[in-house]
Amino acid sequence: MLIGSGDLAKANGLKIHEVVKWPEPVLAQKGMPVTVFDAPLKQLVEEMFESMYAAQGIGLAAPQISISQRITVIDVSFKKNPKEKIVLINPEIVERRGKQVEEEGCLSLPEIREKVQRAAWVKVRAQDANGEWFELEGEELLARAIQHEIDHLDGVLFIDRLSRLKRDLVIRRIKKLIKNGEW
Repeated sequence: MLIGSGDLAKANGLKIHEVVKWPEPVLAQKGMPVTVFDAPLKQLVEEMFESMYAAQGIGLAAPQISISQRITVIDVSFKKNPKEKIVLINPEIVERRGKQVEEEGCLSLPEIREKVQRAAWVKVRAQDANGEWFELEGEELLARAIQHEIDHLDGVLFIDRLSRLKRDLVIRRIKKLIKNGEW
């Protein structure tokens, strides 16, 4: 018998959270800073990883699971390298360099993909699940994931970074999907 990641998470007492979709109001709110670093926070972080994997993502921000706090998890290796699992709590980008334009998607905007301009390299300052401050540098896909997830913590979706015309076209498409009961 094969056990999926969701089954394994349940066996470990972890909850798989539902990823909310646009236009859920929590996605447009700035997340509250985390001030308590305790066992429930560590459990939430593990549940976020499991929820992200269950949804086939490489990044997940707390607002995407209806929790308006400044917490995000990232794993650009998608479970291939446990050392690449990143937890960013109360993150701030302190430096950016270069430019990259690549296609992005989002778990809260399923099946919507558009090219977005981001910095090619970033340095971020954040806290880990124990409350310890650290700095992390990322380039290319990791830089893009960091910027995308921190945007979520600021109430910004990748479609907000598109031209007005492209954004309006995407929103019209989503509204049509909602009307047809497909969203």
